[in-house]
Amino acid sequence: MLDTSGHHLVYGVLNDYLTGEALPDTDDERIRQGLARLLVEQLGYCKDELQPRMTINSCFNNNRVRTLIELTVRINGRRLFILRYGPGSLVTRETAAVAAARILDPAYRIPLAIVTNGRDAELLETAQGKVLASGMACIPDRQRAESMVQELVFEPFTDPGRRDKALRILNVFDQEVCCAGMSCAQDANQ
Repeated sequence: MLDTSGHHLVYGVLNDYLTGEALPDTDDERIRQGLARLLVEQLGYCKDELQPRMTINSCFNNNRVRTLIELTVRINGRRLFILRYGPGSLVTRETAAVAAARILDPAYRIPLAIVTNGRDAELLETAQGKVLASGMACIPDRQRAESMVQELVFEPFTDPGRRDKALRILNVFDQEVCCAGMSCAQDANQ
C-alpha cells in the first residue's frame, strides 16, 4: 500500500544494499541504492569502503539543518570522495557538495566530491570547487581511486572562518523548504 501522507511516495520498506538496514522505499532511495550497487558491482569497491548516510548538522539563526551525505568512499583509511544525490540540475548541488567535503572529516578536506541525479554526474575537486569531469563515467573505479589517493592532497581545513562559511552554505542549501509557506501536513505531525 502506498503511503502518500508525506512529501514522497513511500512504497513500503527496502533493505539497504550496504548495511541491510530497513529504509523507506521511495523513488529517491531506489536511486541511492542503485548508486551503491554501481560502486560495488561495476566499479569494484568493497562494501566496507563505502559509508552511507553520514550527516553534518548546522544551526544558524535558529535554523537547524541536517545535511545528508549519501555515500563516503574511504580508500586505504582515507576518505577520498563523497557522493551526493539529488534530482534535477547538478550545477545547483555543486556548492553544497564542495562545502560538505571540506568539513565532513575534521582531520582534512576530502579532496573530491561527486554530485549526481542518478543519470548524470560531475566530479569536483574541493580545493577550488572546479568541475574535473562530467557524465556517469567520471565516477572513478576502485583501481583509479587507489592511484588517486596517492596523488591527491589531504590537507587540513582548519581555518575557523572557512569552516563556518562552509557550514553556513550547507545550512542554506540543504534546508528543507516545503509547501511554499503554506500549511504543511508534515509539520503538523512533528
